[in-house]
Amino acid sequence: MKVLISGAAGFVGKALCAELLSQGQSVRAAVRSATRQVENIETVSVGEINVETDWKDALLGIKVVIHLAARVHVMKDSATDSLRAFRSANVDSTFKLARQAAEAGVRRFIFISSIKVNGESTLLGRPYTAEDQPAPADTYGISKFEAENVLRKLAAETGMEVVIIRPPLVYGPGVKANFYTMMRWLERGVPLPLGAIHNKRSFIALDNLVDLIITCIDHPAAANQTFLAGDGEDMSTTELLQRLGNALGKPAKLLSMPLWILRIGAILLGKHGMAQRLCDSLQVDIRKTCDLLGWHPPVSVDDALKKTAADFLQKS
Repeated sequence: MKVLISGAAGFVGKALCAELLSQGQSVRAAVRSATRQVENIETVSVGEINVETDWKDALLGIKVVIHLAARVHVMKDSATDSLRAFRSANVDSTFKLARQAAEAGVRRFIFISSIKVNGESTLLGRPYTAEDQPAPADTYGISKFEAENVLRKLAAETGMEVVIIRPPLVYGPGVKANFYTMMRWLERGVPLPLGAIHNKRSFIALDNLVDLIITCIDHPAAANQTFLAGDGEDMSTTELLQRLGNALGKPAKLLSMPLWILRIGAILLGKHGMAQRLCDSLQVDIRKTCDLLGWHPPVSVDDALKKTAADFLQKS
């Protein structure tokens, strides 16, 4: 059974391709540019991914599509019409690929969505579930929600099975953005005023997400289901920094500062979004994922943090 992976040269895509290859799976990697070849994998260049992309050649002989390619959430979006840009990349282009996949006889379409479809934060101890009413708050989350909807409609019309996975923040070797910045702070010994945050947030290690995606390739119970992903262990921001510091061999230097001071300071600095991510809770309930698929995260949080830290230190 041959699998097509879009966005195969990305953070998750490269790890997924490598694991599938190690398991002897037949894989084809779809990338934007011919210069971004995926090592040891049959790679096809489809050009810029948009509503005009023709996937027919890439889909020849394919039975399962794993769609990772997307316009991702960005802190400083330069697009004049952000929602339109996200819809074009994440809704229209996803529908184009899925429609051509159905026409090509693809049996299952696995879509990597986002926990942002559920919303931005949860009350402490009241995690999101896959059955909750979606409440996306930003343009990225809205576009992912709309993409889910068009895929479900297409599945009902064509019979192609659709599997939707909503991960929270993914970390692992090669992680960038805020997680990388935290490691850089800790490695440099920067004192951080984040020692008194008692929120709870869910994360997922790259290895755990890859394992879940692979489970969904042929698991009969995954058909036409929506799954939340996570490590199964939630952490406060303070605890994450402490455990990440230990993994780096650089104990975190944390100062206890009242949350209200942190929030006011963030607002004054125009960093309200950052304060929300650091201080608010965002928990996911993965019981449906575990029960329906018989799946459990194979890698512990501490082992995943050690692997992430080792890669960071090697490249620093």
